[in-house]
Amino acid sequence: MITQTLKRLTLAAGLVLGIAATAPVADAAGLMTPKDGTPALDLRDQAVDVVVEGGYAVVTVEQTFANPNAEDMEAIYSFPVPERAAVSEFTYWIDGKPVTAEVMEKENARKIYEGEKAAGRETALAEQDEYKTFDMTVWPVRAGSDVKIRLAYIQPAKLDTGIGRFVYPLEEGGVDDNKLAFWTANETVTGRFSFDLHLRTDYSVEALRLPAHPDAAISKDPDGSWRVHLDNAAVTPKADSAPVDGAAPADEEGPAAAQLTPSFKLDTDIVVYWRQAENEPARVDMLAYKPESDGRGTFMLTLTPGMDLKPITEGRDFIFVLDRSGSMGGKMSSLTEGVSRALGQLNPDDRFRIVYFNDSARELTRGFMNANQESISKALEWVRSVDASGGTNLYDGLKLGLDAADADRTSALVLVTDGVANVGRTEVKDFLALVKEQDVRLFTAIMGNSANRPLLEPMTLESGGFASAVSNSDDIIGVLLQATEKVTHEALHGVKLDLDPSGSGLTIDDLRRKGIRTLYRGEQMVLFGHYRGAGEAQLKLSGEISGKPVSYEARFTFPETANLNPELERLWAFAEIERELRKLDLLGSDADVKQSVIDTSKEYGILSPFTSMLVVRDERFEELAIDRTNRDRLAVEDTARQKRTSAPAQSTRVDTQAPMFDAPRPSHSGGGSGGSGAIGLPGLILAILVLCGTLRLRRRETA
Repeated sequence: MITQTLKRLTLAAGLVLGIAATAPVADAAGLMTPKDGTPALDLRDQAVDVVVEGGYAVVTVEQTFANPNAEDMEAIYSFPVPERAAVSEFTYWIDGKPVTAEVMEKENARKIYEGEKAAGRETALAEQDEYKTFDMTVWPVRAGSDVKIRLAYIQPAKLDTGIGRFVYPLEEGGVDDNKLAFWTANETVTGRFSFDLHLRTDYSVEALRLPAHPDAAISKDPDGSWRVHLDNAAVTPKADSAPVDGAAPADEEGPAAAQLTPSFKLDTDIVVYWRQAENEPARVDMLAYKPESDGRGTFMLTLTPGMDLKPITEGRDFIFVLDRSGSMGGKMSSLTEGVSRALGQLNPDDRFRIVYFNDSARELTRGFMNANQESISKALEWVRSVDASGGTNLYDGLKLGLDAADADRTSALVLVTDGVANVGRTEVKDFLALVKEQDVRLFTAIMGNSANRPLLEPMTLESGGFASAVSNSDDIIGVLLQATEKVTHEALHGVKLDLDPSGSGLTIDDLRRKGIRTLYRGEQMVLFGHYRGAGEAQLKLSGEISGKPVSYEARFTFPETANLNPELERLWAFAEIERELRKLDLLGSDADVKQSVIDTSKEYGILSPFTSMLVVRDERFEELAIDRTNRDRLAVEDTARQKRTSAPAQSTRVDTQAPMFDAPRPSHSGGGSGGSGAIGLPGLILAILVLCGTLRLRRRETA
């Protein structure tokens, strides 16, 4: 009992769904064609427009599909689900005019789509394949002609230790074996591809960076906002923008001289980083949307804490849990190299164990080995002899690794896998129970698109740890630098966040936030909710740092009306849907919870695993008695967006008079890291090794 209480364990979970350094990319976003010789369609053009402002990003993607064949065809386009993305628009051009989709229950929408298709009428459908992909189906693409569609989504854009990050996902995760066996993806854009990002903030930004796209044109406007442009043709910045040192030069001859490359492949994520200026204050920011004074408002509250979190260090044991399932076939050499480099960095007084798993789990080392040259050489010989085969029994591999930990020593568990659990126990509730039993603090590096975030994130939250999403296009060194500064410093444990009205004129309810139990250095907290009335409220953040109680407070006013950010309603709804889906993971099938997801999805016009977005001809919406609520909501959002962009970015800080935090917000010292892309699995394992080795672990506290 005492031994279990004293147990100290960190779990570093790196789900490696694609290894850019040594393994070929399996799939990419693109048009899906059956693997039976069916003629392929062309992806003619794709234009991506991103606006990051006020703590969230609005992403709009316009695409043109062309049919070079002699018969009408159906187009199916698939791309990875972006992190925390709420799809808000799906539009299909019919007779040259855009027609916006409405949200319906999935089965009903599919039935109507098939009926319209059979009748020869234009129709389109957008569906979500669980957490994996968004799939858009369009009928018809006429022989020798083309069609145009537009998809838009909204997602939070948080800062971490003064670093902002946006990812446009293109590299498909390759986790759906049935889909991969049936479809092949045509990811080539034969015409024009463009990507434009506009960053509008009220805080100072020192630099932008695109690790995998060093030729991107980066410019800064006179108002302090930043722009990024990528194109498969020559690039000309806006006249009122100035090129930034290190950015690609503009084409002096202008757009008329632009030459398209033969093709552009959608197989590499576009990752954009931006860095805040040093010495920016810690702060509390709030956005609100309340169009009518007597109606209900929606708000988003963002805390960027500044707390006195001191550095910490301690010794270590290491347990490597390695995936040897069949899907690792092309990655075993990279895995071996990563383990080799990691073991080579251990100190003589460190110890290690190695566990591997596919359909079942086994230990290679049969107990801890001292980290000397002889034992390391022997372990690497064993690792090199392991072939890839079988399924992925993640649960048994994880359990064996956890059971291998020495309760009397600080331990780190490094899990390396490239897939989603498909053998043995696969339910989220089983993994949550396993984490609870072991009293684990979990660090999860979620690598690659289509990762099983619904499994990994709840495990992380339950453990009191934190998760970090990683793309193969990321600057991995920078990502792990952020993580290092968390685990090498104290943290705020037992986090409690209270938001209470100060008077009778204000009521606050429907609060939704991620269940953060431990707040790490540089980490932000985001809270969504509803309110009625107006007036002052008190915000209190409390917890313990190294066993000492601390609290931070702020007071600010909720406005009577606010009309510039209607997208907040969809962000609140997405947080609500996530909460309901977590219930389903824990409870299993539940008709009431599922219906709640469907109702919220339809009311707020966002896609979910149980709903679809359907387009039919304008007159068919009326004939089928389908309300145009999403069309109307989009019109409101478009009007508000035009108002926002016509003026400089407005400050959203609400604690300027009495700051909530005395210390400044944490930041990285100096500039960004070098390199222009991912360092691969060897660097990942090595960096995680450093992270785990410097972490002083404490008994997990209850929030």
